[in-house]
Amino acid sequence: MAHIRVTPAEGVWTVRSDDGVIVESRNAKILNEGDMPFVVYFPRDDIALALFERSSKSTHCPHKGDASYFSYVGQSARIADVAWSYEDVTNPDAKDVEAHLAFDAGKVTVERV
Repeated sequence: MAHIRVTPAEGVWTVRSDDGVIVESRNAKILNEGDMPFVVYFPRDDIALALFERSSKSTHCPHKGDASYFSYVGQSARIADVAWSYEDVTNPDAKDVEAHLAFDAGKVTVERV
């Protein structure tokens, strides 16, 4: 099993699209998994979920479980499958990101401000 470590993300983290800042959080978490780049997970309480709708896409990670996907429905664009969430994390080391959303850095900008 891949080594997974979840730590608090220091400072303020944002997600930006062409519409501007769509998420801002001081409560984000960073997930490090093996040699892969870290991923920032945002708590749902810090996300305007009305701007997102669940898509039909799902994937399976052998280290975290099944991921469900969300599309952004904004003022200027729709970004399909821009975020994912593990609703029932199977690895105790990753449990702290359960029900949080992570964003595809190829579709939006995720950064510390």
